[in-house]
Amino acid sequence: MPDRRHHRGAHPEDTRLFCPQAVAALRAAVADLSWLLGRNYATPSAVKLVGDRYNLTERQRVAVMRAACSDRAAAARLARRVPTERLAGRRLLIDGYNLLTTVEAALSGGVILACRDSCYRDMASVHGTWRKVDETPAALALIGEALAEAGADGCVWLLDSPVSNSGRLKSLIEQLAAARRWNWRVELALNPDAVLKTGAEIAVTADSAILDECGQWTDLARHVVGTRVAGAWVIDLTCPAGDEPEASAT
Repeated sequence: MPDRRHHRGAHPEDTRLFCPQAVAALRAAVADLSWLLGRNYATPSAVKLVGDRYNLTERQRVAVMRAACSDRAAAARLARRVPTERLAGRRLLIDGYNLLTTVEAALSGGVILACRDSCYRDMASVHGTWRKVDETPAALALIGEALAEAGADGCVWLLDSPVSNSGRLKSLIEQLAAARRWNWRVELALNPDAVLKTGAEIAVTADSAILDECGQWTDLARHVVGTRVAGAWVIDLTCPAGDEPEASAT
């Protein structure tokens, strides 16, 4: 069946799955999962253990997994995070789909997760095919305006070449950059993650696998959503470092 979505917004069940009562349980689940990850539990088994304990749906388990990380990982990531106000004159490598889908989701009323490592992450995903949605042009414009305001010295957008329609997105980004005279370059890469992990430039991403290996990074999605998307549906799943579940004492 062809993908006819016009937005990257909320799931029909999200109002129930992320209501205030549910969020309290999700925060506790994030604390539990983070504690387990800090003790080197394998992620799949830890997510199942925590998800079963709190009777979470599959979508809620995904949210908890994206929001959680060990205290060690959170501290290491934050130590290398570059605030937006310190991007002036710096060159950036942008994890294209990671950044774009989060801003698109925020503009279309989708759930945005505030996570333990300070990142904003969405609940959308790109599985083999990218499709332009109504919010795509606006999302790209907001990102560009934020970068221009920050004074970044040019950036390279990295798009996954195996993802269908990456060429179309490349053309769309290039056309916008040319019209606005933004110093952008767009590259199709077989494995953007590897480039982001080893590049000398500041990585623009919220992908946890990249954050654990890259040098300096910045969470531009959080900045754009927080300053330019009024009324974004942000679910706070953070919990203080050192929080441990009650069960850990027994």
